[in-house]
Amino acid sequence: MKILNKNKKVLFDYEIIEEHEVGIVLKGDEVKSIRRGAFSIIDSYCKIDKENMEIYLYDMVVDKNPYGTHTKLATKRKRKLLVHKNEIKRLLRKIEEKGLTLKPLEVYLNDRNLIKIKIVLCKGKKMYDKKEQIKRKDLEREMSRDFKDNR
Repeated sequence: MKILNKNKKVLFDYEIIEEHEVGIVLKGDEVKSIRRGAFSIIDSYCKIDKENMEIYLYDMVVDKNPYGTHTKLATKRKRKLLVHKNEIKRLLRKIEEKGLTLKPLEVYLNDRNLIKIKIVLCKGKKMYDKKEQIKRKDLEREMSRDFKDNR
């Protein structure tokens, strides 16, 4: 498994509850651009279409391939995610019931060399939780420095 891009902002801003591996529908030269690493998922999010029972990924920026032939595709468009209907229904119930959200965490190539996205069901952190996490990381970093100096 080769990780192409990871959204570290999700790890800081949200508390992760569940992870799901999903496929993505890509058109034209988007596959080549993603394999090159010319894309971003930082501000992207997922929404469930209740009528068709499908999940879409919004605001994922995929740069145009300079050697490609399909130049009419928008760099920032909604892309369909490939998920089973039962899983979509279960996620929809959880999102409506508990006020959770779906965010993409990382994009990677699986063992069969297919592009997959790991989406997470998450809940937003409060500001005091974020500050506490920063303090904890600073303390751990300081302790590891002290430990190295004492050797």
